[in-house]
Amino acid sequence: MPGRPAPSRRTVLRSAALTSVAGLGAAACSPGEDGAAPVRPTAPVDLGADGEMAKGTTRLDRDHHVVVSRADDGSLKAFSTVCTHAGCPIRKLEGTKLVCPCHGSEFDARTGEVLHAPASVPLVELPVQVKQGRIVAGTGA
Repeated sequence: MPGRPAPSRRTVLRSAALTSVAGLGAAACSPGEDGAAPVRPTAPVDLGADGEMAKGTTRLDRDHHVVVSRADDGSLKAFSTVCTHAGCPIRKLEGTKLVCPCHGSEFDARTGEVLHAPASVPLVELPVQVKQGRIVAGTGA
């Protein structure tokens, strides 16, 4: 093509390398190859005795990736603690704030709402109820 010089070998190789790195970065931040929803418990999760959870408190179950909170009116809410940004399990609860270790997203453990990006979607709410004096969340609750 007249008027346009051919790119040098160095330019072509640099472009190929940058494209590969960008692709790896995008894959690392995606929720998964199949676009699956965040992980939810596949069976009911026992979160402890109902009488042991005071009003206004929050409890994190790191093993089952669930957080439960009791509002001042006594109602319960539970959420999956798998980050909606990249699918990382959240294992850190600071007061009522959940902090994702992968990219720093933060969520309100009482509402599931995003407090700090990069996540933009709230945590997945789980059914929760008291059964035989125990707080139970997840499928079958």
